[in-house]
Amino acid sequence: MSQDLLSGVTEVDVCSICQVAVPGPFLQPLDYKVPPNLPLPVVGGRVRVSLRNRKLVGVVVKIITSDDAAHSNALNYEVSKLKPIEATLDPFPILTGHVLSLLQWAAAYYHEPIGNVLQTALPKRLRQGEAAELAGVSAWSLSKDWKNLSHQLSPRAKVQWQLIDSLKQNAPQTAAQLKQQFRNWRTPLKRLQSLGIVTETTLNCATSFHLKKYPETLSKIPSPDLASQKNTHCKPLAKPILNTEQQTAVDTVLTTQGFTAYLLKGVTGSGKTEVYLGIIEQVLARGQQALVLVPEIGLTPQTVARFEAFLQQPVAVMHSGLSDRERHCAWHQVRTGQVQVLLGTRSALFTPFKNLGVCILDEEHDLSFKQQEGFRYSARDCLVRRAQMAQIPVVLGSATPSFESLHNVHTGRYQLLTLSQRAAQAQMPEMKLLDIRGERIHDGVSNALKQAIRHHLQAGNQALLFLNRRGYAPVLMCDDCGWQAACPHCQHFMTFHQSVNECRCHHCGHQVAAPTQCPSCSGTAFVHLGQGTERIAQALQADFPEAKILRIDRDTTRHKGQMAVMTEQAAKGEADILIGTQMLAKGHHFPKVTLVGVLDIDQGLFSSDFRAPERMGQLLVQVAGRAGRADLPGEVWIQSRQPTHPLLRQLVFQGYDAFAETGLQQRKAADLPPYAFQMLVRAEAVQAQAAINFLNFVKQQLYLVKIAELNAHEYMEILGPVTAPMMRRQGRYRYQLLLQASHRRLLQAWWGAIEPLLYQKPATTLSRKVRWSLDVDPLEMF
Repeated sequence: MSQDLLSGVTEVDVCSICQVAVPGPFLQPLDYKVPPNLPLPVVGGRVRVSLRNRKLVGVVVKIITSDDAAHSNALNYEVSKLKPIEATLDPFPILTGHVLSLLQWAAAYYHEPIGNVLQTALPKRLRQGEAAELAGVSAWSLSKDWKNLSHQLSPRAKVQWQLIDSLKQNAPQTAAQLKQQFRNWRTPLKRLQSLGIVTETTLNCATSFHLKKYPETLSKIPSPDLASQKNTHCKPLAKPILNTEQQTAVDTVLTTQGFTAYLLKGVTGSGKTEVYLGIIEQVLARGQQALVLVPEIGLTPQTVARFEAFLQQPVAVMHSGLSDRERHCAWHQVRTGQVQVLLGTRSALFTPFKNLGVCILDEEHDLSFKQQEGFRYSARDCLVRRAQMAQIPVVLGSATPSFESLHNVHTGRYQLLTLSQRAAQAQMPEMKLLDIRGERIHDGVSNALKQAIRHHLQAGNQALLFLNRRGYAPVLMCDDCGWQAACPHCQHFMTFHQSVNECRCHHCGHQVAAPTQCPSCSGTAFVHLGQGTERIAQALQADFPEAKILRIDRDTTRHKGQMAVMTEQAAKGEADILIGTQMLAKGHHFPKVTLVGVLDIDQGLFSSDFRAPERMGQLLVQVAGRAGRADLPGEVWIQSRQPTHPLLRQLVFQGYDAFAETGLQQRKAADLPPYAFQMLVRAEAVQAQAAINFLNFVKQQLYLVKIAELNAHEYMEILGPVTAPMMRRQGRYRYQLLLQASHRRLLQAWWGAIEPLLYQKPATTLSRKVRWSLDVDPLEMF
């Protein structure tokens, strides 16, 4: 601040004030003063502050200086009483422009404390106060002229010759790699450097990580040292010739001026990825960057390999399966423009870009794009908002679009792009409903389906069986008295896992050894009710002893990298029968799979959740899409005890479009989303009455606001409090309060009017023993 500005300014004006978003239950940022010995922080940069005897890292969202006279006059406290900032961590903004605006919008829309929202956008290392910039790593390799220079070495310089041999086989090598091979290597290496035999280079963080993962050969490094170099480790992918529909989709997006949201609706196997790549290729040619979100961690390895081979450029990856330093590295490379493409799961949404040109979200209907804990945001909706703020196009792709997205197409919010045919002349699989009423099926697979499996295996093809239930059996029951193994912490039965002889709760993680005697009657005879993927695999191995069976679920892929290895085996045809949960239902390309068997889909027809039929339809169409994706015809067999159910028959025989249209009509008649808007208040407590009392208080305040302030003639409704579908979980009783209104702005104003009261007495007294949360636009009523 200049001396001219300081002249005649009071103490309140002289001292700059920073509004800092810190983690915690603070709906607004907190004010701190900047001491004269510290450089002035920047908006979007981090500072270290003290709060209640704790040191916290926060993000500056606003700076109030003396020239902000209007705000200075409004201050109702003495600046001298403010706590000072203890350190300025960033000399430049790390959350800039549209990203910071997006986060502030998300905090307001989802009614989440601003500090918690901003923390979501930062890698863990930055949340802990570490430097935003990542220094390069030194590495050494042989010089081009090393053979002519090596005559200067003595034959007795064993370590130096050993270093040369090692660098000949694998270079460049970092200090960590050399330390693993040699006890004392620094002095001999310096000698080689002084002679010009060895040269030192600086690798960026991504390259050093890949060197650590693939030390045996340089050709396996998945990204080059410089983002501008071609990605020579990947064999270039022959660029496919786009069909008319694909080319039209690419051209439409590329000719967009400013913001437009596109829904790319393509049947399974129609080449949506080729459309994404065609768009990204041209965006990169303009000197811009691309953000691509995918639903599952398991989809990223094969997708990254495909993207890098096509684009011949490195692709940064961000998901929860990476280490903290790897996530920091990807974040740093994208923010600084060293890498042009970021591919990640939900958490990659808020990554800052240097020059973002397009946003793409694959499988837009997928439930994993909705965060279900803490900051409960929709990555799909926030991505559309981000693209709107940046005035760039956004593409949402799916073979089975959500009802909300289809409604947005009908109302003109989204523009529809259609891919109606499978790529490379592949045909859609034939769908068959298999009536299993009256058949005594002991291990989940009917005789007719077993015969179909045998037929396809004899033809040299693969079969895929889908059952969205892992473990051996959902229920372990005493055959004498009917006792069932239930979780002591949840209102749910524990699943029996035969391979480890344990009963496990899939909701809270509780696990115990399977009993040898019934706790109720001391009987020793137990029966296993229902089937899981483990039981199906065991039964089919007995029926097909010569077949290689590959089971892919959360139990078999819990270790890092296992999912990628197993899906690669499946894609190469190294397994005859694939058995899996929804992890196998989407995004995978298994060219030899010609038969898909769906073992249990009926439960989606009778759920209390109004979205259950929609999810059933999406899951069925997605898993069916794994069949016949190459030049081999495919078929899908759906086992059902409800083969005459009108929704199921419409889905199978008329297709997803007709099914979705019927679903939307039913939603409209019932005033359900997307024709109404919802907020769900959840409360849980050790004592059930504590949760009920808190929700009743919230309900009372909402009614008072509706009558006294809003006085709306529009549709507004409060439902509850009622027990959650799972009343007890992790030792706590759970209740819900549902708010519904005809307009989003009305619902936001309604909740916003009572929100401050929930952080004051008597609400804080009622909530002292209660965990509560607000879910805006809920997708699950669990």
